[in-house]
Amino acid sequence: MSWFKRKDDKITTELSDRGKIPAGLWVKCDQCREIIYQKEVAAFGMVCPKCSHHFPIPPEDRLEQLFDGTPYKFLFRDIQPDDPLRFSAAKSYRDQLKRQADKNKIDEAVVVVEGKLGKQQVIVAIMDFSFLGGSMGSVVGEKLTLAVEAALKKKNPLVIFSCSGGARMMEGALSLMQMAKVSAALSRLDKAHIPYISVLTHPTTGGVTASFAMLGDVNIAEPGALVGFAGPRVIQQTIKADLPKGFQRSEFLLAHGMVDRVVPRNRMKDELITILNLLYA
Repeated sequence: MSWFKRKDDKITTELSDRGKIPAGLWVKCDQCREIIYQKEVAAFGMVCPKCSHHFPIPPEDRLEQLFDGTPYKFLFRDIQPDDPLRFSAAKSYRDQLKRQADKNKIDEAVVVVEGKLGKQQVIVAIMDFSFLGGSMGSVVGEKLTLAVEAALKKKNPLVIFSCSGGARMMEGALSLMQMAKVSAALSRLDKAHIPYISVLTHPTTGGVTASFAMLGDVNIAEPGALVGFAGPRVIQQTIKADLPKGFQRSEFLLAHGMVDRVVPRNRMKDELITILNLLYA
């Protein structure tokens, strides 16, 4: 059967190159496994038109969906990360930060803006999973704390979109301290009776879930988002038992009282405006 095999590498290369599809035109849905035209997914707000699976979305697209042409102002962009522990493993922390800077990720793992949702002036913070897994380092904690303090000073409601793998191991205890720091700032916001709305997106895990992500006056989740401290695989291996279907997903958390609403991305802006109107009625 050797006559079925192509022995000319040049012919094989030419045939394979001819069949290549330019990168970025198509995307495979993690849920329904369909191959979908990238522009069609983008037109649906980075949601699968076949099964409504919510793809990751960068902060700039989230801001566009939220404010939809309404002006907003970036805050606290001058705060940049450092390498206090001189951390180095397979890759040094300093090199990883440099690569993020080369990608023009000037906002670190959280973007903070001030703008209007409906008639209400708000402070909005959006975590960026593309920056080291949205991990919570000292800059993330500082920017979120400053966002809380800005909301307190201006008496504006605060909205935080969480998306994170948890604490940033390259900063050790300095990262873990941010859990208490942001939570303490939020307690001041609570005492001043200024609303804080927490939006949980996929994934929200680790120290972020264990602190500010679950402290909202209203906790909203996007459909199908993984929300929890340790991942389901770790929990299953620890307790040596099967977990319920849909464990740690938004819908499971809603059914068990851990979140207040599950809201699709295309309705998120209207939902936030409705909540703010009710709180400020």
